[in-house]
Formats: sequence, C-alpha cells, structure tokens
Amino acid sequence: MSDRSLLVVVLAAGEGTRMASRMPKVLHQVAGWSMLHHVLATTQAAGATRTAVVVGPGREDVAEEARKLVPDAQIFVQQDRLGTAHAVLAARTALEHGVDDVLILYADTPLIRPETLARLRAPLAQGAAVAVLGFRPADPAGYGRLLTEGDALLAIREEKDASAEEKTVGFCNAGLMALSGAHALSLLERIGNANAKGEYYLTDAVEIARADGHAVIATETDTEEVAGVNSRLQLAEAEAILQQRLRRAAMAGGVTLVAPETVFLAADTKLGRDVVVEPNVVFGPGVSVGEETVIHAFSHLEGAKVAARVSIGPFARLRPGSQVDDGARIGNFVETKAAHIETGAKVNHLSYIGDAHVGARTNLGAGTITCNYDGFGKYRTEIGADAFVGVNSALVAPVTIGNGAFIGTGAVVTENVPDDALALARSRQTVKEGWAREFRTRRAAATGKSRKN
Repeated sequence: MSDRSLLVVVLAAGEGTRMASRMPKVLHQVAGWSMLHHVLATTQAAGATRTAVVVGPGREDVAEEARKLVPDAQIFVQQDRLGTAHAVLAARTALEHGVDDVLILYADTPLIRPETLARLRAPLAQGAAVAVLGFRPADPAGYGRLLTEGDALLAIREEKDASAEEKTVGFCNAGLMALSGAHALSLLERIGNANAKGEYYLTDAVEIARADGHAVIATETDTEEVAGVNSRLQLAEAEAILQQRLRRAAMAGGVTLVAPETVFLAADTKLGRDVVVEPNVVFGPGVSVGEETVIHAFSHLEGAKVAARVSIGPFARLRPGSQVDDGARIGNFVETKAAHIETGAKVNHLSYIGDAHVGARTNLGAGTITCNYDGFGKYRTEIGADAFVGVNSALVAPVTIGNGAFIGTGAVVTENVPDDALALARSRQTVKEGWAREFRTRRAAATGKSRKN
C-alpha cells in the first residue's frame, strides 16, 4: 500500500478526568514518551503521508508535542465536545485536500502497532469504504458489539441498544477506523445526532456506508493493543505491557537482561549485541549502548551515548549529553552530565563530571569533582589524554588540564595546567606532637567531663 496516500487523523482532545492531573491526558508518558508521541510514531511507521491532530481549546502544549515528532502536522481545534464524528470533522480542511485512505486514531491508545494499522487499512485497497478494528475482551460489558457476517460488518450495536442475543457477542468495537478517502467526507457529513446525548458518533458511518451499498469490513486485533488509558491505573498497565514488549525485543536482539522484570527501557532505547544489563537499571529516553558493554546494577542512563566494551556502574548516573567512548569505565556512584569520556578513560569512584571533556586513557581518582556552576552560569573543564587526577580533587571551571598532566591528591585546581606538568594545590602538612592529648585535658577541665567514645 506504499503507493496509496494516507491521512491520519489523531483525536487528542480528551480530558482524562480520572488522571487527577493538571497535565493533558495524552501528554502522560509510557516508556519515556507521551502517549501522543507513541501514536504519532506508530502512524509514521505505518506510512502516513499527512497527519492531522485534533486538540481541545487552548491546548497549545498538545499541539507543540505533536509538532516535535511531525513538524508539518496540521493542528485543528474541537471547540465543543459533540462526539467522535464531530471531532474528526474539525479536521475538515485536511479531509477536503483529497487522499486515498484515512485512518482515525485516538491519542490515548499508545500500544497500537504499525502492522495492525496496515491490516486495518488493507480492505480499503480492495474497495471497502469503511474498516473497523475490533477485539475480544475477557469481559465485553460496556463495549459496543460488532455484528458481523464473515469479514463483513453489519452493524455496531451499543450495549444499551443491544438485544439479549447481541450482548452474547464477544467481538467489540475498539474505536479505531479506516475510511476510504473518496467517501470519508460524505459519510461524516451525514452522521446525525439523534441520540440521547445529542452527539455525532463515528460508529454511525458503518450504517450509512452499508445503506449506500459500500463494503464495510471488521478487522480483529489483540485486546492489549487497543487498551485506552483514562486513569493512572490504566497508565501503569500500559507501561507494564510496553516494558514487556521492549524487554523481549532487546533479548531477541542479543541483549542479556539478568533480571528482565527489574530493567526499565525507554521506547527508543538502543542496545547493541552482547550487551549485559544487570538488575535494577533504568533507561530514560535517548540512550544508545554499543556492543559488549556491561551496565551494572542500579544505574540510570538518560540522553547518553555509550560505545562498545564500556563498563557502567554499579550505581552510576549518566545524564543527558553524556558520551562514553570505547573501553572507558564509569564506576560506582559516578555521575556525568554533558561530558565526553574518551576511549579507555576511567572515572571509577564517587565522582561528578559535568560539562567536561576527558581525554583518552586519563584516570580520574575517587572523589574528583568538576566545579561547573557558580550559581549563575555553567563552565567547562577540559582534561587532556593520559592525564592523572588524584583523589578528592576539585577542578574549578573554566579550567584546562593538559595531556599527561598529573594533579596531586586533594588539589583545588583553579588555573590551567600545562601538558606533562604536576599541579599541587594544598597546604603543607603540619604535625604538632602531643596536641591532641593537651586538647582533651583542657576540655575535660573546662567541662568536668571526660571524652566519650
């Protein structure tokens, strides 16, 4: 169907009152992406040539999220909530433009797959005017029933209108629909609101199309794919389903997850072959990890690029802008941010490396800190190749440490250090014999108390 143009209309105007949130429902995240982002990413993978997003009044935040992924998306506002068909018709100008196929999706169904959209759309290429996606829930109560004869869809019967026999039907309406571009506008414009709520229901397009003598087809998918999210509980359920998918895909691609159920991935996490991920690791958005790297337990990575044969953690945090090159080591209780750690460099213990560049094979001792913030601005630290920074050193940015330079233990470095130089920045040690004994004696006499151990 790659030669058929496709308009996708995404309905994103729902409030989601059960989310108990100031944030629009469709901006709540699943695996590091908003639900709207998931749906739009799926439509792009399914071959959308044009995208229309219908939002509620004043929801520029939803519009902005849509444009992040699809910059040329057309945004339409549904001023009044008068039903699903009314929402689709808010995108009238997009429908009038002319297109082969129209897909109508909901921004709160983040688990739908591209291949399912392809199956839903397929009957249109065979001449159908309408295709409806259905599923078989364990409990069909509350759902509209799809009344079929083979693949042909005869009617969608809302439960309140269904007969006792029709209520026994387990095939239910998922809400997602495909319309022939040649008939879409005509069908939508003839949908009336002669119902108890006075709303315009998209499902009425089935009856109108059949009355016109057009074919209407029902396509089936798994229940989890069309699970809508209207509450925090359902959001957590969607997260669990997507995490299972992501974990299985990672392991099928050659990744070892030692305890899969404890590893949380983002939708865009990229893990190379023979990567090992130990328990209790969290990947935020924007992470790629090269082959044969080990991510040790209790580490958190976000917006980081990690190369091959790297060791991360345990208890490491890689924040956005971190880049770790081949064979480098980021150890326990190390945090990096906007830092480039070159090949073979080591930051093994208890360090913060932010807004910095660390040259190849350089070793940063335990407790090394780049002091990158003065309360007003951020400043960079440049460390050359083959340098050695002693433990408990504070590098006060902006500062440059040359290639092969040596920083003595406990230094506070405020000036640039040339290549191959030694920098010492601490006072000389002084020892006063007997001082501690005399101190204890004075304090005991003054307080009338002996020292407590």
